[in-house]
Amino acid sequence: MQAALADGSRNSAGTLWRRLGSNLVLAELAMAMVLLTGAGLLGKSLYRLLHTDIGVRPDHLAMVHVTSPSTKHTGDLARLVVQRLQHLPGVQSAGIARQAPLGGSGGSVTFEVVGRPVNGPPDEVTLREVDSGYFHTVEARLLRGRSFTEDDRATSPPVMIINQAMARTYFQGEDPIGKRITFDVTTPPKEIVGIVADIKEGPLDAVTRPVMYDPYDQDSDSWFDAVVRTSVEERAVLPALSAAIHEVDPNLVTFGETTMNQRINDSPQAYLHRSSAWLVGGFAALALALSVVGLYGVISYSVSQRTREIGVRMALGAQRGSVHGMILREAGRLTGIGIAAGLVCSLGTAMLMRKLLYGTAAWDPWTLASVAVVLAVAAMLASYIPARRAAAVDPAVALRAE
Repeated sequence: MQAALADGSRNSAGTLWRRLGSNLVLAELAMAMVLLTGAGLLGKSLYRLLHTDIGVRPDHLAMVHVTSPSTKHTGDLARLVVQRLQHLPGVQSAGIARQAPLGGSGGSVTFEVVGRPVNGPPDEVTLREVDSGYFHTVEARLLRGRSFTEDDRATSPPVMIINQAMARTYFQGEDPIGKRITFDVTTPPKEIVGIVADIKEGPLDAVTRPVMYDPYDQDSDSWFDAVVRTSVEERAVLPALSAAIHEVDPNLVTFGETTMNQRINDSPQAYLHRSSAWLVGGFAALALALSVVGLYGVISYSVSQRTREIGVRMALGAQRGSVHGMILREAGRLTGIGIAAGLVCSLGTAMLMRKLLYGTAAWDPWTLASVAVVLAVAAMLASYIPARRAAAVDPAVALRAE
């Protein structure tokens, strides 16, 4: 009688621990599903951010920031810098920009279109100054009109080129070419002579704002970015850029030598997305490991508690394959419930983090499906060893042990 009570108590305690362990595994699987989905979405978002179209061809593009101690004759100095850089080995072309792509959204101005009635406050756009070789060097696409030439200097008629966003925003249904823009009564109007495809002048993940480009010679300043297109690996020419510029004028200050690809990778937006992806990915890996180990422990404990049952089944003629399948079905049931619960939680979590995503839907089906498959495969692999051990039980030994 005492032996029977002890055996019943043991079975009751074993059942309690199995249920507790199963519930913990379900929670771990659901948490792993949520974190893996978050890591997958952030990783996909980072990839799309780094490969977004910035309006220029970033490979083989290098640049250096140049500052002059004086604004006097800066336009002439910039031309000399471009001419010197064009003669460097491995350099195909060179250009000047007041600020290279991804350099921020500063430099905005208000304007009015000559001949158009003014209704409300003046319109506002981002202003950039570039030389005649800039668009060719960065390989921006000129959609209509003409690009700047060497003849667009301070003494020639004022002209400008606008981007698609400005044409779409302020000249909807009109032809911008030939329109004249005025900023204030003290400066002569500028004529729009071309439309260029949108270039990311602001943050990498921001919507491109309307931008107008002035010839650098017509609106020069004491600083600019020298940009070169190379025929060799762009990093190889970085040391030569500053040396060549100092040959033009030793008083010029150069710093910030970089490549366009590095500028993209080191941008604040890429850093934020990369840090988020690594952080969530680290927790996801930990949660996956805990869920796999937990499932292995639960199935192993279940096998140890059911040793006699398994021995009886095999003694009555059950095949090892059926025992193996029985254990895997138990693991599959836990895995399925955990993944289903995690899928529901993942959708809710993804909707909360949608503002952190770039070019990726919060309910991205490929990410959800991939995470579910990875988690299911990992869980079933963790269950394989206990299932194989159960199928290898010797009925006589199991019955004798009990």
